[in-house]
Amino acid sequence: MSKKNTTSEKQSMMFGVEICLAHLSEMGDSLEKVEALMDWEMFRPLICKLVRKDDYSKGGRPPYDEILMFKIILLQSWNNMSDDRTEYLINCRLDWIRFLGVQVGEKLPDSKTIWHFKERLGDEGARELFDLFNKKLYDLGFISREGSMVDSTFVDVPRQRNTREENEKIKNGEVSEEWLLPEKAHKLSQKDVDARWAKKGDEVHYGYKSHDKVDRDSKMVVDYTVTSASAHDVTAFVGLVGGDDVAVWADSAYSSREHEAQIREKNPGVVLHVCEKGRRGNPLTDEQRASNRVKSKVRCRVEHVFGYMSRFMGGISLRTIGLKRARRGVGLMSLAYNIRRSVCILMKQAA
Repeated sequence: MSKKNTTSEKQSMMFGVEICLAHLSEMGDSLEKVEALMDWEMFRPLICKLVRKDDYSKGGRPPYDEILMFKIILLQSWNNMSDDRTEYLINCRLDWIRFLGVQVGEKLPDSKTIWHFKERLGDEGARELFDLFNKKLYDLGFISREGSMVDSTFVDVPRQRNTREENEKIKNGEVSEEWLLPEKAHKLSQKDVDARWAKKGDEVHYGYKSHDKVDRDSKMVVDYTVTSASAHDVTAFVGLVGGDDVAVWADSAYSSREHEAQIREKNPGVVLHVCEKGRRGNPLTDEQRASNRVKSKVRCRVEHVFGYMSRFMGGISLRTIGLKRARRGVGLMSLAYNIRRSVCILMKQAA
C-alpha cells in the first residue's frame, strides 16, 4: 500500500469521525451539554493534593491529567461499570472521547491506572470532592436550605460464598482462623467482612446501605453516610440532620422518640415531619393517616433520586470490597448525580 493511499485513508477516517460527532450533537449528546456547563478546573487543586505523589524526580511515566482521570471515574459512576469495561469504552465511544477532550487513537489510562487513581482518592477524597461541589451549589443558590428529605437505599455488592460458621463469625465482628493463616492471605483480601445480609419484603440484599439527605426543592444530595445493609435506617438519622436544617421529612422507618429528642437537642429549631407508625394493638387514627399523606407528598421526592440512579446510572450497586471502598463508591455516585442534576437545572433555567 502506498504512502499516498495511507494518508488518504487517515484523512477519510478523521472526516468520518467529525461527521459522526456532528450527528451525535444533532441527536442531543448529553455529555456535550455537561462539558459546556461545567467548570472542571474548580476540582483540579483538590485532586492534585489527593492523588499526586510528592516527588516525581526519580522518573517513571508522567501522570495522566487530573481532570482527565476525574472525568473517567465520573463516566464510570454515571454508567456503573467495571474498570475493564471503562477502559474499553473510553477507547471506542466517540461521545466519551470528545467528553474527555482527547483525540481518537490517543493513549488513555488502562484499567489498572483507573483503579489506582480511585485508591489514591479514597473515601475521604470522594467526600472532599462531594463537599467542594456542594459548596458551589450552595453559593449558586441551587440548594435552598429550606428543607431536606432523609431516606436510605441498599447498595448491593458481589455476594460472598461463606459457610454458616464463617458468616456467623463475620456477623460477630470476628474472622475465621483459617483466613488468618499466611498462606490464606489472598483469600482474606477477597472477603468482605463489613458487608451484611438484609431482607426487605421479598427482596434479599447483601452489602451496604446508603443513607442520604436530599434538598427538598432541587433534589440534590446534600449529605450521605454508609452503613452495612443490616443497620436500621434510624441509626443514621441523628448524624444526617445538621444545625442548619430548618425542616426534615422522613418515612415511618425514622419514627423514634429517642432519636427525635437527640435531633431537637442538637437543633432546637428544626421541624421534623416524620410519618407516624402504627403498632400492634395501636393502629393509626384517621387523623394520623391524613397527616402521613401530607408528609409523604414531600417525602416521596427523595425516591426520585434513587429512581434516577437505578434507571439512568446503571443501578445502585458496587463491585468493591469493604466499607471504606463502599463509602468512596457512594460518594462518587452522589457527586456524579449532583453534577447531572445541576446541568439539568441550568438547562431549564436557560430555556
